[in-house]
Amino acid sequence: MILDNLSGLSAYVALNPLFNEVVKFLKDNDLAALPLGKHSIKGDDVFVNVMESKGKTVDEARVESHQKMIDIQVLLSGRERQGYVSGETLSQAEYNAEKDICFHPEKATSFIDLLPGQMAIYFPLEGHQPCISDAPMRKAVFKVRK
Repeated sequence: MILDNLSGLSAYVALNPLFNEVVKFLKDNDLAALPLGKHSIKGDDVFVNVMESKGKTVDEARVESHQKMIDIQVLLSGRERQGYVSGETLSQAEYNAEKDICFHPEKATSFIDLLPGQMAIYFPLEGHQPCISDAPMRKAVFKVRK
């Protein structure tokens, strides 16, 4: 997991060359102006989902992980707490290959508070518990093939 300002994403391109596609997209697009929904950047390898959420309690939010995709979660407005669980401690759970998601029964063991303009990067098999908030939020989640 990485927590940083979105403006620092270019420093992480060495971790995955497809991160550069996100950097280019951000130079050419205003995330705040994008309509809700999925926006293709490079076919199924890189895309972004823009969404709004009313927020969930820690008990309502579920820990999830992915096998094929890296999440770059960006808060656009509101406030959000995200939980983290090391992939080494996650229990086995049913994997939905079509949606590349696995929900786990664990709850987060540590938390971060995401501010607008910040990003949290979650690599495959890292457990994360997004959308914890008592206020509405708007966010963009970039999906990048590992």
